[in-house]
Amino acid sequence: MKNVCELCERENIETTVHHLIPREEGGNYGPTANLCAACHKQIHALFTNKELASYLHTIQDLKNNEKMRKFLKWIKKQPSTASVKIKKSNERKKKRK
Repeated sequence: MKNVCELCERENIETTVHHLIPREEGGNYGPTANLCAACHKQIHALFTNKELASYLHTIQDLKNNEKMRKFLKWIKKQPSTASVKIKKSNERKKKRK
């Protein structure tokens, strides 16, 4: 379904449902947001589920985060038809170890 991404605000883009509090952290029935695949993947590439549940559980919290602000500034310039490759941040990789 073509919508608007609630995070990058690009229009006419496929969106997915993002649980603002991850399901693993008890967010099964909590608030959700419609995000494009690029934003959704970027969130999970940068942050752990514990971080998302603790202090990044609203769209505004995500928009205000420094790492996401840099990404959002860039992604807003990309056409909604662009396929974007997302890589896990080195910091995020270290957290998993």
